[in-house]
Amino acid sequence: MNLNKTLLLPLLAACTLLIAVASQAAAPLVKTQAPGYYRTMLGDFEITALSDGSHPFPIDTVMTHIEASIIKQDLAKADLAQPVQGSINAFLINTGKKLILVDAGAGVLYGDCCNKLLTNLRAAGYRPEQVDEVLLTHLHKDHAGGIMSQGKAVFPNAVLRLSQTESDYWLSASNKAKAPDFLSSFFDAAKAAVAPYQAAQRYQPYKEFGPLDTGIEALPAPGHTPGHAMYRVQSAGQTLLIWGDIVHVTAIQLEHPEATVKYDSSEADAAATRARLLQSLANDHTLIGAAHIAFPGLGRIRQNGKAYDWLPLNYDGTPGTVN
Repeated sequence: MNLNKTLLLPLLAACTLLIAVASQAAAPLVKTQAPGYYRTMLGDFEITALSDGSHPFPIDTVMTHIEASIIKQDLAKADLAQPVQGSINAFLINTGKKLILVDAGAGVLYGDCCNKLLTNLRAAGYRPEQVDEVLLTHLHKDHAGGIMSQGKAVFPNAVLRLSQTESDYWLSASNKAKAPDFLSSFFDAAKAAVAPYQAAQRYQPYKEFGPLDTGIEALPAPGHTPGHAMYRVQSAGQTLLIWGDIVHVTAIQLEHPEATVKYDSSEADAAATRARLLQSLANDHTLIGAAHIAFPGLGRIRQNGKAYDWLPLNYDGTPGTVN
């Protein structure tokens, strides 16, 4: 009897170990990311970066004024290979008096990759009906698609604002007729996106760049689109520049600012705006909110010879004052 116990106990221990190992190996892959929001403070303002998702950016068919061999070289230097995932970021500003969203992602217009902004906004502790204003840098699908869903305003209590020049361009049938064929659906999407805000008399383009709210100023950044805007946010001596589509692919356009994309309304103006801004931002170290730099798209520019480096904002698990 004692011999049987001596043999049985090691056998039972071995079986228990096998069951535990099998149980661990059977755990399914989760296949989800953490909620896509990141919060930091800018003086007295709370800034929340929101992800709408990421999508494969078709560099080989979209980038212009740069040779394929240089693209390959730049991507290799950044340890990247095509297809490169492009982030679609938006930025929520809580001034203490207003809740202001800058850009709203693509919504359903880019397919299953995106349309995550509302989920992430709620995860960040806000509801779409709390948004007082939506400021658009421009009316491209991946910035304005998320303001409308099934013909209704996603932000029902918000005033929608963008530059009058931008509005006039994309809502014009004659401009659509003259534009390249690949932009035709962009005109349709822009018209549909703003329609519920127009119907509710909440569509208020601004005719002149300048102050819009306390601490928020619209600045012209022409080239990517005719009325492309940036938003300078200032509080308690600190500044954030939400620059929209100044840079699409960091690894390429910070190495070669002259590289453009076929979606630029004026490639020459887009390149000139980017060159001017990169030089200025490298000098003053302004914090940047970038639509298409890896989420959360917050960082600064540093000059590196004739090129530039992106310096991501250091992670802060307990949001306080931006350094």
